[in-house]
Amino acid sequence: MSFERGSFALTIFRLPEKLPEDALELFESKAAGKLDDIKDELSVGWVSGRHLLERNINEATATCGGHFYLNLRSAQRKVPAALLNAECRKEELEYMQMNKLIFVPNKVRRQIKKDVEEKRLMQMPPLLSGIPFVIDKASNMLYLGTSSPKKMDTFITFFNDTFKMEPLQVGINDMMFRMFKEDIDGLKPVRFSKNAKAESNPGRDFVTWLWFYSEEKGGKINTKNFGDFEIMIEGPITFALSDEAEGSGETVVRKGNPLRSAEAKAALDVGKKIKKAKFTLARDKEVWSGTIDADLLTFSGLKLPEGEKLDDLGSIFAERVNLLHIFQNVFQEYFKLFASSVRGEKWSKDEGEILKWSADKQAY
Repeated sequence: MSFERGSFALTIFRLPEKLPEDALELFESKAAGKLDDIKDELSVGWVSGRHLLERNINEATATCGGHFYLNLRSAQRKVPAALLNAECRKEELEYMQMNKLIFVPNKVRRQIKKDVEEKRLMQMPPLLSGIPFVIDKASNMLYLGTSSPKKMDTFITFFNDTFKMEPLQVGINDMMFRMFKEDIDGLKPVRFSKNAKAESNPGRDFVTWLWFYSEEKGGKINTKNFGDFEIMIEGPITFALSDEAEGSGETVVRKGNPLRSAEAKAALDVGKKIKKAKFTLARDKEVWSGTIDADLLTFSGLKLPEGEKLDDLGSIFAERVNLLHIFQNVFQEYFKLFASSVRGEKWSKDEGEILKWSADKQAY
């Protein structure tokens, strides 16, 4: 997974203030440790965006195309369970034979395990993983290459430890406050079926509204700075009720034309909303595509439009970051359109159109 090419996971953050002038020095102060020093405790630190072994952080290694590009690396040594169990069993059998016993006391068993781990640990290669991220210094946006809540928490904690600043996810609460000076309670629950009561789940309301908007309004939006766009929701698609636990009562539609299927219509009729779906965002011949998680407002498998045929890596990277900048701005414009409708004086009329769309849907 890389911001340099191909598809990637994405969570969008903004920084509450600009990074200090000595940002690279601060990254360097929390750089990842030497691999030779890694033991069984998890070791976390910054490395360059180029690869997980580059611990030297400076202008040459940690910037690309004018943007900060780094990884948060985690490293840890572990003795594989199969090897550990085999070694322990071997030592236990030898202990029983030497002491003419038919069992190993628990205290001895624990000591054998500890001794085996100490003997083998430093022979094991460290396990490395990284969370890539880009900071667009001009817009103060941070693009994090993961959609995992656990990895997000790890990143935010370490970033805050480095800069005494916590990145803010561009989610429903954040957008509501910046756009309307209200919290999430400013959004009324949306019904997508006359047969279902309105249950609050703003993320799923938004993504399900995008489905309605793409079918009934062509998914079109005009932006002041970036031009005209269209969005389309596609399958595979996951529906779920707002109050159900994860995985409980979900409807996943994959084959054929999922959004025209009887399963999709039935899901709407009982009050289910989109939890996860593929999307395509287009501007003329430029296409952004991926999968959106409505609950987390994160993206996976995100593909950017093909850029110009550039030869310089820095220029290519800068172009891709600019495409990310466009994407997150347009994504927020769609949310603003949705929230303005729900909060607006014409909401009863807009809701009527949604309910009619749902009731009139043809299933094939």
